[in-house]
Amino acid sequence: MEVKYPELKLRIQSTFIDTILVVVMMFVFASVLDKFENVPDWVRIFLFVLLFLIYEPLSMTLGCTLGNYLNGIRVRKEEDPSKKINFLQALVRYPVKIFLGWISFLTIHSNPKKRAIHDMVSGSVMILR
Repeated sequence: MEVKYPELKLRIQSTFIDTILVVVMMFVFASVLDKFENVPDWVRIFLFVLLFLIYEPLSMTLGCTLGNYLNGIRVRKEEDPSKKINFLQALVRYPVKIFLGWISFLTIHSNPKKRAIHDMVSGSVMILR
């Protein structure tokens, strides 16, 4: 079976979809919390940080985020693309991706597996299903 790798355009579309989803979820959380009186600020902060920090690593451990799913992209182990990455790999991958931002995607065109810097650091690869 030949493994195919997503182009930068698909990866950017996936990231955009995931960003919209996280923002919508933040509004949903805010609306739910507004139904209660005297919700401490720390509860709001905790929920928003939890959503922001857990969504992508947990989704990647399961195989893909919503944006990836809609674009037919899956995250896998680089040494064996038939296996999903583990939570530790996802926890390493995400902060590097956040810290480097769009810079991380500069390496996609310079390697045959179209791996971003955060993929290289975590030992992951994005594939097309």
